[in-house]
Amino acid sequence: MAISLPLPTASGAIEAYTLRGSAPVKPAPSLTFNRIAYSAAHVVADPRAAIDPWLQCAIDWDATIAYRQRLWSLGLGVAEAMDTAQRGMGLDWPTSLELIRRSLDAAKDHPGALVASGCGTDHLVLENVKTVDEVIAGYEEQMAAIEKLGGRLIVMASRALARVAKGPADYERVYGRVLSQARQPVVLHWLGDMFDPALSGYWGTRDLDAAMDTALGIIAAHAGKVDGIKISLLDKDKEIAMRRRLPAGVRMYTGDDFNYAELIAGDGWGSEPTHGKSDALLGIFDAIAPAASAALGELARGNTRQFHDILGPTVPLSRHIFAAPTRFYKTGVVFMAWLNGHQSHFSMVGGQQSTRSLPHLAELFRLADAANLLEQPELAARRMKTLLALHGIE
Repeated sequence: MAISLPLPTASGAIEAYTLRGSAPVKPAPSLTFNRIAYSAAHVVADPRAAIDPWLQCAIDWDATIAYRQRLWSLGLGVAEAMDTAQRGMGLDWPTSLELIRRSLDAAKDHPGALVASGCGTDHLVLENVKTVDEVIAGYEEQMAAIEKLGGRLIVMASRALARVAKGPADYERVYGRVLSQARQPVVLHWLGDMFDPALSGYWGTRDLDAAMDTALGIIAAHAGKVDGIKISLLDKDKEIAMRRRLPAGVRMYTGDDFNYAELIAGDGWGSEPTHGKSDALLGIFDAIAPAASAALGELARGNTRQFHDILGPTVPLSRHIFAAPTRFYKTGVVFMAWLNGHQSHFSMVGGQQSTRSLPHLAELFRLADAANLLEQPELAARRMKTLLALHGIE
């Protein structure tokens, strides 16, 4: 029987929508990929906690870790305590460290599970930071805590560094110190200001080409300590240009939630394998995990057409979830987890479930259906109807 429900449009009208009835995407078992693929995983808030949700953080640890176990079962790695987990946007450093600890512990039950954890300076009081030395000490504090747990590092972009740095030389100094001390090769993270306006002018300039030169210089000087760099600029041409200039063996981890399919497939450019393709460290992989897994499995088998057939329909959904203001994309990620039954509620740390409108969420529902990403269509429709009723549509 066809499933229908009334959905609002951008104009405010209410239109009947009937689900496509297509079978949800299901990846093959025993997956082996020829790309490294991290999903930046969200956290599940605890809606029953007696806290002030805009000011305090409460996590449902069981549901949060269960979601990571699902990602590992699909062959995806977990990029832990990143912005998808609302790091610096409701998730504080003590809770982030506890999240990292629990994730690393849980990964021990999944042989081969990949976990890399965000290391930043978000525990510093931004307004009080005056010097680059304070930024270095901030990074060192988080590095020590994560490495003590046995964790690998993703060196996150620092709002504090963006605030106090006077130019590229300050970035070279900070990253030089951080990389020289890392126990294992790290992933660097260049997050564009569409994701976080406080990071505008990162690497000491607003000129992206000049900023890229600085970042590449830092990587070249410490290539043995850099596994790769994730860039989230939503500009595929910048990513490809930087990818081709990376030192041999240093990976490009795409963070481009608009163009990830073609960037992961690659263009085969150059004699160095990592220059012609991107690996992945993506927030959207949280929301499209089964499709990402299935597509990567096809790519590893040489089935490029099937890779695009599976992943291509997810791109319009991703572009919608990451539409401006891009920093609110996490609401769409958690909404997808709720629709698909991976958490029992649509509540978020910091009350951020309120950052997207009902028409936005209705269009997300349509696009998820078009991409065959509603894993339990009846449940998804029932939960969408609940949300509609809360907004006066029955």
